[in-house]
Amino acid sequence: MSEFSSVEETLFVPMLGRIYASEKCPSVLTDRKALEIKPLLPENIKGKDTQTEYTLLASASRSANMDRAIAEFLGRNSDGVIVELGCGLETTYFRRDYRNMFFEVDLPAVIEFRRRILGETGNDRCIAGDAFDLSWIRTIREEFPSNPILVTASGLFYYFEEEKVLSLMKSLGEYGPIEIVFDTVNKSGMKRMKSTYMKQVGHGDVPMFFYVDDANEVARKLGGNARVLEEEKYYRHIDKSGIGFTTRMTMRISDLLRMVKMVRLSL
Repeated sequence: MSEFSSVEETLFVPMLGRIYASEKCPSVLTDRKALEIKPLLPENIKGKDTQTEYTLLASASRSANMDRAIAEFLGRNSDGVIVELGCGLETTYFRRDYRNMFFEVDLPAVIEFRRRILGETGNDRCIAGDAFDLSWIRTIREEFPSNPILVTASGLFYYFEEEKVLSLMKSLGEYGPIEIVFDTVNKSGMKRMKSTYMKQVGHGDVPMFFYVDDANEVARKLGGNARVLEEEKYYRHIDKSGIGFTTRMTMRISDLLRMVKMVRLSL
């Protein structure tokens, strides 16, 4: 995996979570594509032997939350387009019978690996490029000039400074109608991620910066037409049946303290 940077290597973390949930806790998430490609993954994935049930299901829960957000968006916008920013090896497109257009955006090395593992279809296309370089949205808008777009940023923004993340969102607001949904943590959640979570998933050396204490404050900083559509507790919609006691308690404490959450904005 030397072809990937330390941040790019984190793309394997959510895949391990989706595989675990599919095998052990399908009530959280069932991902047949993840199980299908399990034999194709590298043997020496960082964190493979140090993850806990909680870290694995935290990743699977993020995918389940994104599925819910996409379903809600497409329920309101039959002609909607989905863009998975920093897609990694996310298998969202394969979990349901989507007829809408999906675009998968990530750095060139990741997209090359994704194409080898997952392939590419007519309405699930890859774009190689930097998430913070707006060439991807210009490419999409050339083909779909007025369709509503939902941008998902799954496990992405943590690794970048607030100024860079907000600058991206502000720029996307010029290409509307666009909504964006992302997972995030509050300040105390960020401390826990740095001290515990990232070490357990094998990436304790990866720097992390972005967190959100109040989504309304983010919308205020963005200005313009930006508004909060949703700021929800991360595990609110997760079926916890079959999950171990310690993991269930950790999830409940996380929600009680709003340490991890899902944020959806209209830009």
